[in-house]
Amino acid sequence: MSPPPRSRHPSRDVEGKKTAARPLLDPTILKPAIAAALRKLDPRHQIRNPVMFVVLAGSALTTALFVHALLGEGEEPAGFILAISLWLWFTVLFANFAEAVAEGRGKAQADTLRKARRDVEAAKLSAPEREAARTTVPASNLRKGDLVLVEAGAIIPGDGDIVVGVASVDESAVTGESAPVVRESGGDRSAVTGGTRVLSDWLIIRISANPGEAFLDRMISMVEGAKRKKTPNEIALDILLAALTIVFLLATVTLLPYSIYGVRAAGQGTPITITVLTALLVCLIPTTIGGLLSAIGIAGMDRMIQANVIAMSGRAVEAAGDVDVLLLDKTGTITLGNRQATELIPADGVAAQALADAAQLASLADETPEGRSVVVLAKEKHGLRERDLGALGARFVPFTAQTRMSGVDCGAREIRKGAVEAIEAHVKEKGGAVPAAVRAVTEAIARRGGTPLVVAEGGAVLGVIHLKDILKGGIRERFGDLRRMGIKTVMITGDNPLTAAAIAAEAGVDDFLAQATPEAKLALIRDYQAGGRLVAMTGDGTNDAPALAQADVAVAMNTGTQAAKEAGNMVDLDSNPTKLIEIVEIGKQLLMTRGALTTFSLANDVAKYFAIIPAAFVSTYPALGRLNVMGLATPRSAVLSAVIFNALIIVALIPLALRGIRYRSVGAERMLRRNLLVYGLGGLVVPFVGIKLIDLLLSALGLA
Repeated sequence: MSPPPRSRHPSRDVEGKKTAARPLLDPTILKPAIAAALRKLDPRHQIRNPVMFVVLAGSALTTALFVHALLGEGEEPAGFILAISLWLWFTVLFANFAEAVAEGRGKAQADTLRKARRDVEAAKLSAPEREAARTTVPASNLRKGDLVLVEAGAIIPGDGDIVVGVASVDESAVTGESAPVVRESGGDRSAVTGGTRVLSDWLIIRISANPGEAFLDRMISMVEGAKRKKTPNEIALDILLAALTIVFLLATVTLLPYSIYGVRAAGQGTPITITVLTALLVCLIPTTIGGLLSAIGIAGMDRMIQANVIAMSGRAVEAAGDVDVLLLDKTGTITLGNRQATELIPADGVAAQALADAAQLASLADETPEGRSVVVLAKEKHGLRERDLGALGARFVPFTAQTRMSGVDCGAREIRKGAVEAIEAHVKEKGGAVPAAVRAVTEAIARRGGTPLVVAEGGAVLGVIHLKDILKGGIRERFGDLRRMGIKTVMITGDNPLTAAAIAAEAGVDDFLAQATPEAKLALIRDYQAGGRLVAMTGDGTNDAPALAQADVAVAMNTGTQAAKEAGNMVDLDSNPTKLIEIVEIGKQLLMTRGALTTFSLANDVAKYFAIIPAAFVSTYPALGRLNVMGLATPRSAVLSAVIFNALIIVALIPLALRGIRYRSVGAERMLRRNLLVYGLGGLVVPFVGIKLIDLLLSALGLA
């Protein structure tokens, strides 16, 4: 069974309704991106990218040479210089356009989020009491520590923690999910976000952020890229590209005196022109990756947004790609979160139908997922229809922490179900006992990671209900994929070691931490990091904050506490712990895309050597004509074809830079081999074909 494919996450409108996924090249983004590309021609912007700054300088230089050719005798025909100059300008514009499109996608998302931010009127309280004196103030005037009353139908004016009350809250403006959630004071469900709406009851909230520092403000800032800083990997790659640019610049500069000397020594030919030298320089420096590098990084953060995850920095997205240890909570991540009845095991001498009848009766009024699963199991496996407790004159006995059992009194029948120790005490009071065979069954269930519930009627034990943690579909296969990628999975659970070991074995995780405490989580993360590993985890409670702060990739649930969200470097708006696996995949996709396009960029320079160098020096050294393996029509056609291809390849790769290369859950060595084959060999072959096709087109148009 193969793992389910990763879904493309739809975008969402401000009312929380799912909308169609945003097209890769959205027409509403393209028009502003063209204008932004022109604005980015400002040298103050271009200087941040040394590669494209050199191209900008070359564009300006060839433009000046064209003007000189018009006014006097130029080094090359004015038409040829103009063509070279225009395509150099296009090269810069195409790189600017790629960055502007990536930024535009983020700004479109930010506009949606901005609609959720409203400056509403807030009822500011003098004390944490509903009857306390209140004053009406704009939400923008609230400061950290202020108390506000929010009643049903009102917008929550700012981020905060509930100090009094419980209410249903519509968070669709932030999370995109229309289903309301319950928020209450105390515990891990007390944090609320400004811009969401209280649907029922009322809340007293203590504001936790000053204006401009709220969660929505930070989300908008991150999405727009206003605070985006280059990541360490981007800085390292920038340094490499700048170094290569300097090397090629020095090499190109030395060619002019060498060419002049060669012409004099050979007594034939003409020296290489500055126009051709400029074209050669631009074609040899890594313009492809230089022009797309920023767009790749911005698009990586945008893919996180599409997954409904807010990354607080590009560094966090990169770190997700380098993670090699995942700490995963059992409940909600590995299992469905609710135990299900999977088997009814009768005691010796008890008919299976009698056990099913008693178990279903004891569970009819039990609204817990476990109780409902018992009713369904009895119906599906034993054909018992649900019955009306009222018609039976039955009285439901609810579960309590003290009795640790529940049941029903139906006439003379007293049916109970619960933990082994609780039922043992109950039947003992009735003069009965738990048979040794039943006790052996409960112990076997516990060893396999299940939870046994014993069913009794009066003083007689009828049998055992096997409750089991149900693994999420395809989770074992996902862990297998992660293992092949070299990522270790660790299950975190509060279960005892015996139960934890059984569930870990069934799920296929590599290790587990049982009876986990906040201190134990923190110690485990530090141990892995001391061994040079990068660790990712999720959390939602205040007690998770220390471990989240320590982890390299810390994904806080949006439904969690303010402390957890502040400690993490990502926030999952869907509050889905399983998404940690997808976050790692998105991070790896970012790194793979950057690596693949860097490989392609460096490899495609080879064809340009064979195009421009023979064209530049063949008049002086006719033997170099043998390097014209593409059979390009004329020297000028060869130079122009290489320059045109160099510009167009940036446009051709924009969709790939924005979408990312296809993610594959394979090991790093196999992925490296594949990318070298596809993008390394492709980078060698594609330019030869592309330059030749452009040359043929120029010849057909009479421009060669």
